[in-house]
Amino acid sequence: METKKEYDAVVACCRRVFIDKMKDYGPSWRMMRPSTMTDQLFIKAKRIRQLQVSGQTKVGEGIVPEFMAIVNYGIMGIIQLERGYADKVDLSADEALALYDRHIAATRDLMLNKNTDYDEAWRDMRVSSFDDIILTKLQRVKEIEDHGGTTLVSEGIASNYQDMVNYAVFALIKLGLAAPEPVR
Repeated sequence: METKKEYDAVVACCRRVFIDKMKDYGPSWRMMRPSTMTDQLFIKAKRIRQLQVSGQTKVGEGIVPEFMAIVNYGIMGIIQLERGYADKVDLSADEALALYDRHIAATRDLMLNKNTDYDEAWRDMRVSSFDDIILTKLQRVKEIEDHGGTTLVSEGIASNYQDMVNYAVFALIKLGLAAPEPVR
């Protein structure tokens, strides 16, 4: 399977979770400030590391749902950066999904361009490295947020969120989420 198809298969799974959560909660995440989105991503990435190191979970959820959450929170974070946070829910579920689709498409396009430049190096990486890189990018985002969002020579917060989403998708591909389901 080629990278674009694998990527799209993983995103389709993440998108389904996003839609289902919107049915449960609506776009309540619109009330999160960008720094809260960063902290939410941090919680997910730290949990992945803990699961990788200990191999144990007390709540019965594994690494795959956490990487999926990084995809979805990363896209929500990009939306928050674009629109600002709200004091009350200000989007319908359909509007939120349209924004999700637009930003995931832009993030995929970025991945396709970088993937060509890097000759699919991610395929030879370990899943644990994806989480380490995501944690590093989260630390960078926290530094940028602490500096009021300004950088001298570095990428901004949205670019880091896009990279985190793409690394999480790569991890999910390597974990088999893009594998076709068996024919029944």
